[in-house]
Amino acid sequence: MAHRRLKSEVTASSARMFGEELRFYRELAGYTQEQMAKLLHCTRPNITRYESGQRRMPPELLELAETVLGTGGTLKRLWERVDWNAQIEHPDWFQAHADTEAEAVGLQAFQANYIHGLLQCRDYARAMFEAGGTDDCPEVIEERVVARLARQERFLAEGGPQLVVLLDESAIRSVVGGPKVMVRQMQHLLRVAQRGNIVVQVVPFTARATIINLSMVLLEMPDGRHTVYSESLDMGNPSDDPAVVSGHRRRYDRLRADALTAAESLALIAEALEGFRDDAERAQRDQLAQEQLQRHQRRRLHRGGPRIPRPRPRT
Repeated sequence: MAHRRLKSEVTASSARMFGEELRFYRELAGYTQEQMAKLLHCTRPNITRYESGQRRMPPELLELAETVLGTGGTLKRLWERVDWNAQIEHPDWFQAHADTEAEAVGLQAFQANYIHGLLQCRDYARAMFEAGGTDDCPEVIEERVVARLARQERFLAEGGPQLVVLLDESAIRSVVGGPKVMVRQMQHLLRVAQRGNIVVQVVPFTARATIINLSMVLLEMPDGRHTVYSESLDMGNPSDDPAVVSGHRRRYDRLRADALTAAESLALIAEALEGFRDDAERAQRDQLAQEQLQRHQRRRLHRGGPRIPRPRPRT
């Protein structure tokens, strides 16, 4: 007979409690994880993640699970009470930085090539993950988007920690997700830069006295400590070594000296916005023209087809 195999320690994680209930009802019905995955049309590793509270079960799978297991709405009621944003885990190599970032009282960053994660809008973040060169399914991509947006909440809240982000001009010129997505992203930058605790500055292409290909984040912790985080492909490099932090601080200060003022930066972002808006309108016109050409060609093919004799009515 199935029994609840709750861990001995007390947990405040509602996601884990949901997972325990899902596992209880699965075992009560006599299904293995493999069998449950087939019934829900997903994979066994996903069932494992749902039962451990590491992943949010999609609503459509939840409804199917309710039917398959006959839980009478119990799983759905518990699922609706879970703060899934708080439960989403970041990749292992990034989790330590995410935990540190969540406690920082101040953050200064330099980002090249793309917009820093704390300043990305939803559409831009989704386009970044979709273009990441992985085979992640839409469900996983959406979870990562939600996790990225959840990191932003404390900085966008009233009285949030100070956030100063230097963007290399390449970050606002590189197209991610197409012109329409870039229009929304530039609008988002202009909007969040109006907040009292957020400063956005652009390091222009013309300021090449300091050339640094490395993105970096400097964090100030509540106890006064300072840490630094840099990143390579699928690998994070956190450090609180005073010598390492000091070296990155000097690089950051040189970059900020080369940057445009906040007002000049916003003007450049507004200029980029208009350029992307023109590109989006041009792309829309080209698409309409292409659709009209295709309709015209289909009509010509139809008219040029063989005539089919039709019987004439007898008088």
